[in-house]
Amino acid sequence: MYRTWYIRLVVKKPKSPAEILEAQSQALKKQGKRTLAIFFRTDAGGEPVREWLKGLPSPEDRKRIGEDIKTVEFGWPIGMPVCKPMGDGTYEVRTTLAQNRIARVLFYIDKEGRMVLLHGFIKKTWKTPERDLELAKINKAKHQRGPK
Repeated sequence: MYRTWYIRLVVKKPKSPAEILEAQSQALKKQGKRTLAIFFRTDAGGEPVREWLKGLPSPEDRKRIGEDIKTVEFGWPIGMPVCKPMGDGTYEVRTTLAQNRIARVLFYIDKEGRMVLLHGFIKKTWKTPERDLELAKINKAKHQRGPK
C-alpha cells in the first residue's frame, strides 16, 4: 500500500511552473487560505525572515508573529490592526509582543498572489525606521527579478 502511494504521488516527473501554481492554488482552496506566505530567499539561499524568527529569544514571540501571519493568509486583503500598507505595494504585519515590544514583518504580494515575507524586526521607535523599509524594498526588487 505505502509503496503504491509513494510511487504514484512522490516519484513523478517534474511539473511545469503552471502545474505547480495550479497545485498550490488547489491546496490553498482546500486549506481555506486566500494567499500563501513564503519566505524571501537570497541569492546565497538564506531566508532572512525565517532566520530572524528562529533567533527570537521567546517561543511565545515566534508563535504570536506566526499567528498574525496566518491571519493575513486566511483574511487577505486585511487591514488594521493586523496589517498596514507601507507604500509601493509593501505591507507590514503588526504584532504586539510581551513587555510592550512590537514586531513587524514586511511583505508584498507577488504576481502569483503569494505573500512574500521580506524583512522582520523589533520596532524600537514610533516611526518605522527608513533603513528597514529600504531593506524590504531591496529584497522585493531582488525577488521580482528572480534567480540569476
